[in-house]
Amino acid sequence: MAEKFRSFDGLRRVLAETKFDRPPAIVCNAHVTGLSVARALSAHDVPVIAIDRNGNGVAPYSDAVDFAGQVTYPLDDRDGFREDVEALASELGHEPVAFPCMDEWVHAFAGTEPEGVRLPFAGRETIDAVLDKESLYEKAAELDVPYPETYRMADTDPEDAAAALDFPFVVKPALKREFEEAVGTNVIEVADEEEFLDVVAMAEDAGINVMAQEKVDIETGRDCSLASYVPQEGDPVTFVGNARVRYPQEFGTSCLVRQTDQPEIEGRALSILEETGYYGISESEFVYDKSREEYVLLDINTRPWKWISLPVQAGADLPGAAYADTVGDEFEAGETHDSTWVYLGDYLKLLANDAGFSDVLNENQWRGLFSGEFETSDALTTGVYRPSDVGPAYRLMKTEFGTGDYYCSC
Repeated sequence: MAEKFRSFDGLRRVLAETKFDRPPAIVCNAHVTGLSVARALSAHDVPVIAIDRNGNGVAPYSDAVDFAGQVTYPLDDRDGFREDVEALASELGHEPVAFPCMDEWVHAFAGTEPEGVRLPFAGRETIDAVLDKESLYEKAAELDVPYPETYRMADTDPEDAAAALDFPFVVKPALKREFEEAVGTNVIEVADEEEFLDVVAMAEDAGINVMAQEKVDIETGRDCSLASYVPQEGDPVTFVGNARVRYPQEFGTSCLVRQTDQPEIEGRALSILEETGYYGISESEFVYDKSREEYVLLDINTRPWKWISLPVQAGADLPGAAYADTVGDEFEAGETHDSTWVYLGDYLKLLANDAGFSDVLNENQWRGLFSGEFETSDALTTGVYRPSDVGPAYRLMKTEFGTGDYYCSC
């Protein structure tokens, strides 16, 4: 565990006093996703430096993190962020490898390209083409990859879009992070034209491009994503996960995910990544449309995400592959196997209100969680809780129920 979450000057000072025998990883933001990335890299004896805007995330309190500290938040001052990262890198004796775990950190690294830092993912132009749903859906259409009926407000009259779609439908941003910062969510369901026009007006005032999109007739429990690391050269490391349970249901984040066999999803996702030229870690999200009777693409995240510890546990070590590829180490991908990931905080909240999900984890899995024996099995893993590394779980408890405060859409 990092001795403490340090100020920027304190972090720079302790890094200057430390001798590293291999390139460290810089992981940010330092919350649930960052924790999973840190644990994956630490298993390969990679030194981990966690950076964030404050110390309230869970990752700095993990034994997998060697040092943690504050840097300028890129949404506040991107140039200040670049200067901070370059200053930290200059103290290490190696060029660190960056693992940004939220969109704003991805944009900050790709957009400023700090000197002395290695980026294991494609450049800004490619990332923008993937993250921007307008350009993403254009690529999907070219490749015959199904996606929801969508109208861009940049070139469609709102009243025409309202007439073409059945209420209720959803309004989404082309780039979700800026919308999320402005309104606190990345999707808004509208019940009638008045609500829709209000949301469009709000987005226009904020200078944010939005889209009107059909509310897909989703079959709950069948959402699937391709988790992948695509190298610049060579074969990708892949894993398909089924988001069996979300919290809240439909538009919530995953809280229980299992391995599944969906070669069609893998093929469609990889075709888009190849067409855009994207390399690096990504998650390609699909939902099952009952009306179409097929999977449709929602979006692609060009970064690690909340349940990335599942593919790691199941044999598809995406962070390990990305690090090894970037520094020139050997990495050999093995066969994947069945495994389940659960984010206990959200899953228990769901169970408190809906007993219909109580049997998704079986008795043996619950017993393994209660006893801690799940850590010695490759069939189950968690988002935060691990008896051998309890600091993050304690920190999350303080964040959820105590005096701590940390915002992260993961």
